[in-house]
Amino acid sequence: MNNIDKFLDDLGLNDYLKLEDIPEIDLYMDQVIQLFEKKYAKTKRDSKDKILTKTMINNYAKGRLFFPIKNKKYSKEHLLLISFIYQLKGTITISDIKVALEKLNKKVVNENFALDDLYEAHTNLILEQDERFKKEFKVKAGEVTEAAEKIVDPDSDYIKQLLMILSLSHMSSLYQRAAEKLIDQFRQEGEEN
Repeated sequence: MNNIDKFLDDLGLNDYLKLEDIPEIDLYMDQVIQLFEKKYAKTKRDSKDKILTKTMINNYAKGRLFFPIKNKKYSKEHLLLISFIYQLKGTITISDIKVALEKLNKKVVNENFALDDLYEAHTNLILEQDERFKKEFKVKAGEVTEAAEKIVDPDSDYIKQLLMILSLSHMSSLYQRAAEKLIDQFRQEGEEN
């Protein structure tokens, strides 16, 4: 990785659905898909990948990951929940996502919970986490270079990249396990009630 700043920019860290991106009117499924495709295009691993499909949305609805839609239209709250699902599905199972969002769905429907406020808090955290990630990534790149220098191999760029992949994968695993542990606490609380 010769140009870390370009590499980080190519990750699309700052590309996410913001509250102001969501229209105040309800959207049909095709419009929802277009909105997500546009906002998250840079996060695709391959240009042929789909961010969101009709099948995905239908499966989320059947699985009750969000409360029922009305008149085949998705409200702003649905879009915010779908955004949460999109962000979570990369690290935790659909079953875990359902557990994580179950109480939130009930709060939105039964208590008129201000989902905008939660989403805004989340996006503020995303901004802070993105900046922290960039700094930590650069530190990790330095650590990897230092560790790779101790290994004698003519293909040192490959060794550095492999060490970085292993390190990032390990960190991802730690965060995933922590998230799963928190979801297990939701499950346990649900069984007790």
